[in-house]
Amino acid sequence: MRVRLPEFRLGNILATSFTGTLSERYGTPVERIPTPQRLGDWLAINDLAVESCTSAQLESAWELRESIHEAATAAALREPLPESALEVINDRSARGRATAILTPDGTRRWRLNRSSAVPDALGVIAADAIAIISGERDGKLALCASPTCRSAFFDTSQSRTRKWCDMNTCGNRQKKARFHANQRENPRAAN
Repeated sequence: MRVRLPEFRLGNILATSFTGTLSERYGTPVERIPTPQRLGDWLAINDLAVESCTSAQLESAWELRESIHEAATAAALREPLPESALEVINDRSARGRATAILTPDGTRRWRLNRSSAVPDALGVIAADAIAIISGERDGKLALCASPTCRSAFFDTSQSRTRKWCDMNTCGNRQKKARFHANQRENPRAAN
């Protein structure tokens, strides 16, 4: 019997999408990259394809993910950035040797070195986190309003008032819960 792995929650922002590979952190956590192969799948979907990934590289990726989550959460709350998280983010950024290239359609892609593809990919993710947390990119770090999620996300909406990391999951779940609570309080409203 084949084990069904949870789907990836993909967004437009690389670093915060990466932190979303562990969701429901304050409920029943869902690990979306439980194996080296699954990390390779996530990297490929995000245009950072690697030929292979080791268990040690997966552990390095988890450490980076949690460090980005810690730093982004602190930034969203306007608290001091944790030193240990900064060390990991800066270390992964420095190790990466990916090269930005321009494609014929005018988009940027990353070229990873064959011998160090996973560290290069993690370096790209770390550099994206640095750009977001440092305020270089236009947007605002926020935390998901779902009490079981609380994922950091990068709000690029015009008003910068987004509440949910993902409207299709956390937002929809919260709206359904509110609807059902209203139905229990006022059963005649449904008729």
